[in-house]
Amino acid sequence: MIEAIVNVNNAVNGVVWGTFGIALLLAAGIVMTVINLGFQFKHISHWIEKTIGAIFTDKHITAHTAKENKAISQFQSLCTAMAATIGTGNIVGVATAITLGGPGAIFWMWVMAFVGMMTNYSENVLGIYFRQKGKSGEWRGGAMYYLREGLGSYKGMKIVGVVLSVLFSVFCLMASFGIGNMSQVNSISSNMQSAFNIPTWVTGIALMAIAAVVVLGGLKRVAIVTEKLVPFMAILYIIGALIVIAFNIGTVPSVFASIFRGAFAAKSATGGIVGYGVKSALTWGFKRGAFSNEAGLGSSVMVHSSSNVKEPVQQGMWGIFEVFADTIIVCTLTALVVLSSGAVDLESGHMISTNAGAGLVGEAFSTVFGHYGQKFIAVAILLFAFSTSLGWSHYGTTAWQYLFGEKTIVIYKVFFIVMIYFGCTMTLELAWDLSDTFNGLMMIPNLIGVLSLSPLVMKITRNYVHREIKGKDIKPLLSAYEQ
Repeated sequence: MIEAIVNVNNAVNGVVWGTFGIALLLAAGIVMTVINLGFQFKHISHWIEKTIGAIFTDKHITAHTAKENKAISQFQSLCTAMAATIGTGNIVGVATAITLGGPGAIFWMWVMAFVGMMTNYSENVLGIYFRQKGKSGEWRGGAMYYLREGLGSYKGMKIVGVVLSVLFSVFCLMASFGIGNMSQVNSISSNMQSAFNIPTWVTGIALMAIAAVVVLGGLKRVAIVTEKLVPFMAILYIIGALIVIAFNIGTVPSVFASIFRGAFAAKSATGGIVGYGVKSALTWGFKRGAFSNEAGLGSSVMVHSSSNVKEPVQQGMWGIFEVFADTIIVCTLTALVVLSSGAVDLESGHMISTNAGAGLVGEAFSTVFGHYGQKFIAVAILLFAFSTSLGWSHYGTTAWQYLFGEKTIVIYKVFFIVMIYFGCTMTLELAWDLSDTFNGLMMIPNLIGVLSLSPLVMKITRNYVHREIKGKDIKPLLSAYEQ
């Protein structure tokens, strides 16, 4: 029975994350970039000013809503979304891309990120536009809502919209237990055991207790925790990575040369072709890039939709920044750490180190920090992976609420917390594979919704550009709920 499940899963996973899935993700990003006139490039100064820049100049960005108001601030929605995206993919995923695709995989990871910015932007615009308020007062939004209310509003598409919204919710629910919970905490427990000799069951009980306090408190409590945890863990990791890069600064030009050579299989200085080839570099760069920032999967839009913002494009710009911070900054730093450490032959692109995943990144940090390097990575994975689990708890909650209603949400939350313990103490090869599949399956109905509603995204974006950038006096296109 298990063998049959594995075979079916491998077949589905191969389709979802093979040529079809990668091509679909890339095509969606390109389409949304073109129809919105390269918004992420053309208006880069504007979206930086309105996102990370506004944190320091606009108190409304970070201001908490009143206690009785279930909405969260724009900054809290960003931190909760980034809690789910900045995870083991930024460490293990990047190391895997380099190991299996060579240095050139990093270039294609960047490409996926730059077009993925507009996919994530479009998801957030639609999420705000079609969101609804639940009975508890929390905003509910995501692919399930713009599939049902948006795609379903087209002539003859009502049933299709409903079916796709249910499928997305089911896939999201399953993924929340896999990639959003058990696989994350398993990475924590195994690393804590190897770095600090802490038994997996101890880690399981500790994480379960902490998660219970946070998750059972609802989205606002999750948001309060993540808005403190995400900046701390990101800054801590960035500082550590920059120190390693600074110690190896002389190799950085060679690192970038190796990345570009590997991306196009160009000849190295010694005349040989850089290993792995274009296909491996492209495939693994796109795969790991998609897994890291989740643009196109329809996940982070569920928390972005809970923001107190009224302007869809404003939250869309936070989506652009989210992908930029996750992949262009954090993933790139991990890649520079590994490639500058001597773990890879920069001329040929072949691996010198025998380590893989977190062990490879830990080895790179150890070249500067000694035996504390592995401990640093263990702590980083603890923070990254646990914050990912907190973010995904909201995604799963949203899917559960959509399928079964508000009154039964506590059942999901309790089950989610209990699964943390089993995730810490189990061997999870099958769970990893299954979670990859469900995570990828979310992409298909979501991108159908995004692409089918692309004319609406284009209309909302152009309205915003005319009003806020070109200064024209026209009526804003706010969310359907606000109109």
